[in-house]
Parts: sequence; structure tokens; C-alpha cells
Amino acid sequence: MSDNSQLDRVRRLFDDWATRGRAEGMELGHTPTARPAFESLELTAGQRYLDVGCGNGYTVRWAASVDSTVQAYGLDAAEKMISRARHLSQDVENARFIHAPFPLPMLKPQSFDAVFSMEVFYYLPDVLWGLINVFRILKPGGRFACIVDYYAENEASHSWPEDVNVPMTLLSAQAWRDSMEKVGLEVIDQRRLCPPLAAGEQPNWKHTEGSLFTLVQRPLDAV
Repeated sequence: MSDNSQLDRVRRLFDDWATRGRAEGMELGHTPTARPAFESLELTAGQRYLDVGCGNGYTVRWAASVDSTVQAYGLDAAEKMISRARHLSQDVENARFIHAPFPLPMLKPQSFDAVFSMEVFYYLPDVLWGLINVFRILKPGGRFACIVDYYAENEASHSWPEDVNVPMTLLSAQAWRDSMEKVGLEVIDQRRLCPPLAAGEQPNWKHTEGSLFTLVQRPLDAV
């Protein structure tokens, strides 16, 4: 399958989900794991933030609320997701949204202090190329928080490509770590993030396997 064909499938899938209200459902479902990953970026005043595959823009709004001097950007290939993000963020002056796939050549080298991605990187046609571009746009010392639910150790996720008819890249936790180190990123932390079990809720893979969270940074002396 060509890269464009895969991208078209991903766009159609997420546009459909946005139309059916799943953008806000994903925000609700992802927040228990997305929030601690976001906090690990340690975003401060005056910094630049990017969410790759921002959906309805909820983490961009989190970043924008850190301080009015934060420049918070969201990037998504799905036009209807970006429309939702812009609508929900219309009163947030320091939030900006770009309708485009990642990697995006127009993003300048060493221009972001923090990059975040929730449930996106396994959709990329070339994961390694995506990680190379994360390295490219991070400032020295900048951090990247990556969360994936589709990974080798989480067997409950293995049917997802067939379920939604979209190719995905299945990697183990170690393979994610190795890929990030291969492009020059330094792994700070890798662990599973599990949401709390609500009263009366039956545990599922989210509570037993959890989301795979990897936090990396571009070394200060990287060239």
C-alpha cells in the first residue's frame, strides 16, 4: 500500500469519528493517561508545544492554559478533527491548529520545546521517518511524550487494523525504545499507564495492560 493510500484511509477514519462525536469521546477516554504524559513534558512559560494528531485539540488547550506566553500548536490530517479543535478553542488566543499530516516539512528544525502524541504514531506509513522528524523539530533538551495502545504486548489490540480497515505498525515496548534511540533520542522513561477502575466497572485491557508511554528528549549536545 502506498503512503498516500494509507494516509487517505486514516483521514477518512478520523473524519468519520469526528462526524459521529467520537472526538470528544476520545478526549474523555484518553485523559486519564494523556494527562500524566502531558505533565511529564514540564511545559513552562514562553515555550512552544506541538500535539501530533491533536484530534479535538484538548492537549493544545492544556498547553495554552499553562501560560499565555506558551505557543500551543495542534496538527492533524483529518479536516473535521481540526474543525472541531478550532471551534472548541476559539477563545484560546495562544492555540493554533494546522490541517496537515505528519511529518510536515514546513515545521522548522529545533523549533519546539515539547512534542506530544496520543495514539497516532503506529498509523504513520514509516514510523522511523516520523521519529526522525520529531528529533528534527525538537530543540536540544526538548521532550517528546508518545503514547500508544496498539503494541505487541497488548494482545487485545491486535485486531484493530482489521477492525477499522487501516494498516498499523505493531511494535513491542522494546522496539519503540530501540527506534527512538536509533534516531538519536534519549529515553527518559517508559512504562504502562493505567486509568483508575471506576466503581462497578469491570477491568479490561486498559486496566491490565494499559497504554504504553515513552518519554524521550533530544540530547543537549545532539547535532
